[in-house]
Amino acid sequence: MGAIQRIRQPTTGKGKRFLKSRAPKAVENTKRTLFLRGPKSSQTVVECMKDFCRLKKPHGTFLNRKTDWRPFEDVSKLEFFSKKYDSSLFMFASHNKKRPNNLIIGRTYDHQLLDMIELGVNNFKNIETFKTEKVSYGTKPCLLFCGDEFEYNFEYQRLKSLLIDLFQYEVMEFVRLQGIQHVIMFTATKDTIYMRSYRILFKKSGSRTPRVELEEIGPSLDFNMRRTKLASEDLYKLACKKPKELKVKKVKNIDTNPLGTTHGRIHIPKQNINKLQTRKMKGLRKTPAEKRAKRKDKAEKRTPKLGAKRAAAAKNTSRPGKKRKMNKK
Repeated sequence: MGAIQRIRQPTTGKGKRFLKSRAPKAVENTKRTLFLRGPKSSQTVVECMKDFCRLKKPHGTFLNRKTDWRPFEDVSKLEFFSKKYDSSLFMFASHNKKRPNNLIIGRTYDHQLLDMIELGVNNFKNIETFKTEKVSYGTKPCLLFCGDEFEYNFEYQRLKSLLIDLFQYEVMEFVRLQGIQHVIMFTATKDTIYMRSYRILFKKSGSRTPRVELEEIGPSLDFNMRRTKLASEDLYKLACKKPKELKVKKVKNIDTNPLGTTHGRIHIPKQNINKLQTRKMKGLRKTPAEKRAKRKDKAEKRTPKLGAKRAAAAKNTSRPGKKRKMNKK
């Protein structure tokens, strides 16, 4: 009988911090992307993947070593490296006669494959082709999706969600106008997806609002959809589920209008106005003559009642028969 493998607990502070960083959280860390090369890859698709890694910095890991993997046949090795490098997104470059300039974009959930889409790269121009000023590393881009395919085609909808995950970066609560420097635009037609990258320029306009101009900085390329391997609706719903800690609890009787004004509704029971205590004032006090008249009225109302009570009491105490005469001495 073999020895039972025990779970070894970390003994050093570095090991404890490492396991804590990999543990599940209510608010996850920024999604990292793993860039990999296949057994054969053309210079075009490798340069395209390097430009994506440059846009993804510092949340991307590029492994330049070639791998003999075929993700659509066996995804286990990709899942292993995803767990090893703590990367929930991956990009795989390959090239062959049947599928030239092939680029596979995918994501994992709990280090298990969720979605994977294969794209063909055409008309590629790298960042160095455009001799213009570039945006700084780590700048969060503004994503624009144009075309009806992103709204009505199921595969294009998943591709849109995958691209949003790819360029997600940190979640920002506030936006500064000068901080918006980069915009990436995806235009979808029936057979092709056009990707263009621009730098936003703010020019003087003579008013408080600046005049906006766009300058293309690359990369520029066209995609065409090939094979797909998408998650089921149940698994996709489970992956998008929010933890209970992050769900905002609805407060009763409080509404917010479109302008952002908060209104509250208070329910008050019906009040008895007769028992309402008012403020006592000297001007409302009764005079001594009014007090005497009130006491006199109360005494008059009380007298008939007292007389009736005394008569009833005398009647009950009297005995029937002749009254005895008292002997006089």
